[in-house]
Amino acid sequence: MGIQSSIPTLERNGAVWLAGEASGDFIASLVIPEVAARMGGAPQYGVGGDKMRAAGFRAWYDSRELSVRGYVEVLTHLPRLLSFRKDLITRFGDSMPQVFVGVDAPDFNLAVEEKLRRRGVPTVHFVSPSIWAWRPERIQTIRRAVDHMLLVFPFEQEIYRKAGVPATFVGHPLAGIIPMTPDTAGARRSFGIGDDGLPVITVMPGSRVDELKGCAPVFFNAVERLLARNGGAHVLIPAVDEQARTRILQVASMYPRLAQAMQIVTGESHRTIEAADAVLVASGTAALECALYKKPMVVGYKMPALTGMIMQKKALIHCVSLPNILLGENVVPEFLQFFCEPDPISYALEDALQNEARRRMLEERFSAMHESLIADTPALAADVIMSVARS
Repeated sequence: MGIQSSIPTLERNGAVWLAGEASGDFIASLVIPEVAARMGGAPQYGVGGDKMRAAGFRAWYDSRELSVRGYVEVLTHLPRLLSFRKDLITRFGDSMPQVFVGVDAPDFNLAVEEKLRRRGVPTVHFVSPSIWAWRPERIQTIRRAVDHMLLVFPFEQEIYRKAGVPATFVGHPLAGIIPMTPDTAGARRSFGIGDDGLPVITVMPGSRVDELKGCAPVFFNAVERLLARNGGAHVLIPAVDEQARTRILQVASMYPRLAQAMQIVTGESHRTIEAADAVLVASGTAALECALYKKPMVVGYKMPALTGMIMQKKALIHCVSLPNILLGENVVPEFLQFFCEPDPISYALEDALQNEARRRMLEERFSAMHESLIADTPALAADVIMSVARS
């Protein structure tokens, strides 16, 4: 997707935003209206997705332009991404914004922020890279690129204080919109699932093409084996859009029991989590969403071997899912890379469905975690953005 012809080359005097994927699109959409109001209706423009557009954002490019993951995979897209970044830096700088807000996508955004900051544009980055988990050297890049970091986890503040980088915890946006007590029965009714005694399993193999290639066959095979052992279930599979739905259907149709039990649902990932007894989920923000909905889960992740080896060498911690990281112990089973295989995942998922004592423990731990992440994110983030913005 390219530049929208209806968008003028220069917006001038507003805030420019760059959100590189679906999670960033969501986070930015919560804050954009508050910032626009405080700027007296000044334009909010740049790179974003559907949720940002619905919040009044003017997208020059769609955020899907940046939907590439991993070291090896980026190489095939590198010429396009470098050209894209160069164009953005020029256009954003020429538009003389009050402030630039990069949302997540640190490998792309930090380079843009550093260049714009040198041109005198104040820069805010929303969602810290996981420097506490891997690649801690990126704090040096952050120091050069960012005037202020907006944090979504409270423990990150001490890291930034020690590094001498201005940073503020603004709450996790998901914690403010996900209810403390999920309406599981209501969510099931919305999918036509009655009280027939069958368990409800939500399967979330990821939204990106590479994630679906790596995780979907393993996840669907695991559910197929579980269904073969235990009989029927309702299986909900969220898809981010129609293209993802088509790819999911192509893979899922290879597993007859799964194909008979499943519903593929477009654009309602939170509702599919809320309806579940247990979730099989690719590591990432979705695992945190499952925890905020107080759901037992099994985490899996598989990426191309070379990318996995590189990331493993740079890792500082042995777990990858946010619930385990935030709680400081492995309360959620993880099956990563070479261990991401159908048979052990199927048995872990079976335990997640049947182990009531563990379910109660997780509800208690996840509830406390949820409370620690709640804040008035739009107001707090807008406070910082406006304090950094030039008049």
